[in-house]
Amino acid sequence: MQFFLDTANIDEIRKYAAWGLVDGVTTNPSLIAKEGVKLETRIKEILEVVDGPVSSEVISTDVKGMVKEGLEYAKWGSNIFVKVPMTPDGLMAVQEFNKEGIATNVTLCFSPSQALMAAKAGATLVSPFVGRLDDISSDGMELIAKIVQIYETYEYETKVLVASIRHPEHVVESALLGADICTMPAGIFDKLIKHPLTDSGIEKFLSDWKTAKK
Repeated sequence: MQFFLDTANIDEIRKYAAWGLVDGVTTNPSLIAKEGVKLETRIKEILEVVDGPVSSEVISTDVKGMVKEGLEYAKWGSNIFVKVPMTPDGLMAVQEFNKEGIATNVTLCFSPSQALMAAKAGATLVSPFVGRLDDISSDGMELIAKIVQIYETYEYETKVLVASIRHPEHVVESALLGADICTMPAGIFDKLIKHPLTDSGIEKFLSDWKTAKK
């Protein structure tokens, strides 16, 4: 499974990329807006740090506008994935990007049928949002299970990128279900590694070592 950071904060990206565990980055207009920088400026900064896929989301809602923006994004780096919404125009834009050899990420997926349509359109990635489904008392992980099964059954090449991750268990469950990628906030990276028994174990080892040296 690949791990992506879901952030536009360049300091976070540099920090966790140094661990050697960041396979890519996803961004969106909201994350970029929080940083108070131009989209092009921040994406190019991210590309200097991350060699893997970097998703840059279009602002337009019509296919013509999406294609125009996406073609511009693709000039910034060979590892740019153009992120488009799960709409008819978005799926038409995916097919146009395929003709140009540009990778895509279909975002805001909330149902198996949407994921199926994204795969049929030829999306490189599809991003089901598990946390937002959990927020409305639906089962986000059930959606992942169904998408993975559909893709395996029909041998679609579209990869499942689990998004809107709220806690480490979302990552673990996604791995068990066979999802390809998890994209997560920086804080989840910390929680995946941390465990109180690990911390207490290290403290005990160090304490015992100091005692043994006396």
